[in-house]
Amino acid sequence: MASRYSIFSLLKESFRGHRGWAPAWRDPEPKPAYDFVVVGGGGHGLATAYYLAKNHGACNVAVLEKGYIGSGNVGRNTTIIRSNYLMPGNIPFYEHSLKLWEGLEQDLNYNAMISQRGVLNLFHNDSQRDACVRRGNAMHLHGVDGELLNREQVRKLLPLADFDNARFPIMGGLLQRRGGTVRHDAVAWGFARAADSLGVDIIQNCEVTGIRQDGNGVTGVETTRGFIASRRIGMACAGNTSRVARLAGLRLPIESHLLQAFVSEGLKPLVPCVITFGAGHFYVSQSDKGGLVFGGSIDMYNSYAQRGNLAVVEEVCEEGVALFPCLSRVRMLRSWGGIMDMSMDGSPIIDRTAVAGLYLNAGWCYGGFKATPASGWCFAHLLATDQPHDVARAYRLDRFASGRLIDENGSGAHPNRH
Repeated sequence: MASRYSIFSLLKESFRGHRGWAPAWRDPEPKPAYDFVVVGGGGHGLATAYYLAKNHGACNVAVLEKGYIGSGNVGRNTTIIRSNYLMPGNIPFYEHSLKLWEGLEQDLNYNAMISQRGVLNLFHNDSQRDACVRRGNAMHLHGVDGELLNREQVRKLLPLADFDNARFPIMGGLLQRRGGTVRHDAVAWGFARAADSLGVDIIQNCEVTGIRQDGNGVTGVETTRGFIASRRIGMACAGNTSRVARLAGLRLPIESHLLQAFVSEGLKPLVPCVITFGAGHFYVSQSDKGGLVFGGSIDMYNSYAQRGNLAVVEEVCEEGVALFPCLSRVRMLRSWGGIMDMSMDGSPIIDRTAVAGLYLNAGWCYGGFKATPASGWCFAHLLATDQPHDVARAYRLDRFASGRLIDENGSGAHPNRH
């Protein structure tokens, strides 16, 4: 078991040349059977296992990861956290997640570099202003913070943005001060370490190749490291959810798309908060190292590849320069891609499947990282009790058949637009 981090343990190890630190988590061999198996060792899977152990006392839990911890979407995102949503099904869930973020470092005893620097959504015309007013009012009705800023207030916050010669002039913005960023790798490592300390087995390099069933439901999973028996299996596989579900004969209402992200060279402080461009799908923040972290839309075609095409690179750069003309002289340092499991209404699914004992956590679209702690909290509740958590009751799988959609983007059943 990993030792507890503190100023005293740091001082102690500094005198020992830092040779006494234990591994952050074990690398155990898989047992023949577990009470719960979580397929997917990303942020959602690790959070689920942690809350199964912490909140529900489950002591026989395995997380199966086909690669290494941090190799999937949890290490391939733009690190934004927020709860500035509009729809009733989304606001309570993401607000619960943001509250968990606010106490996560103390809970996990791990520095996740949570920075509540604020999230600012810009608007550029009257209709966008009205939409921000509506969203802000919806947030206030649920007790969520939000401020509507006028043009001069935004200019004071972003003096280097283009206010005078812009094709899409900035009229104001909706600011959530409690939003911000978190170090994505640290989230994976922190949840892995905390789950391991509670007895969870984290099995890396263990790909699921089959799901066994009998007349009563699932009996276990076939893996590259042998068969592992379990009567309760949770899928938290992000963009690979369709592949894993197909092993159980399920076809899901989701598509896999690629989302690219980029980091610039290090700069002096330029962007004080997370900013989204209202005239296009562009968002940017600045890391503690000075690099600008930015992204845009998905690549608009189905893909399982963790690389993108140049059309999105061009689009993101155009929108960034339209907002901040000074970015035209900045060099891009690196880029990466994550596989998004896009649902038909742009909102997630946390529910039972038609196969007894098989549970689904999927359809996170753009919102997967910010949802990590609440997703794990609610999925663990579902696995342990077979009942949905109160803040996730709207995320039913059958809403696509019943018409109870949560269309946050307001564009209908077009997953490539969410």
